[in-house]
Amino acid sequence: MFDLGWTELLLIGIVALIVVGPKDLPGMFRTLGRFTAKARNMAREFQRAMDDAADEAGVKETAKDLREMTNPRKMGLDAVKDAADRFEKWEPKFGKDKGKTDEEDAPGPATAEMTDERAAHAERYRAATAEAARKRKAEERAAEQAESAAATTGPDSKSDA
Repeated sequence: MFDLGWTELLLIGIVALIVVGPKDLPGMFRTLGRFTAKARNMAREFQRAMDDAADEAGVKETAKDLREMTNPRKMGLDAVKDAADRFEKWEPKFGKDKGKTDEEDAPGPATAEMTDERAAHAERYRAATAEAARKRKAEERAAEQAESAAATTGPDSKSDA
């Protein structure tokens, strides 16, 4: 509350010694101490009364609940837990289940179309990669033949013309 350092307290003590006098100074300090103790007791009692009123009104529980609800760490963990629960409870919409009939087991029309579309893409991809591999092998064979032809008709073998 008050920001008093040792130098300020020393100055106040010297002034009190001069003004009050050495005879009455201990009595004055005793009275000042009692007054300070009474003020602290009143402040402590007021604080307890406010805490009791807050407890009766449920303010502490509400404040605690609000702190817990707005805690970002806890909110993140709750979101992860919810996602994990949803993942564990997830069941695919198609597949072989023992309790279902063949009609319930078959994929829906959108799933079948996607499967056909994916199969078509996969076939085009396989064809393109096979064509690229065939071209690469042909280029490698041509390069090997060019190297072997250059080696047989190189600068060492000169013809007598």
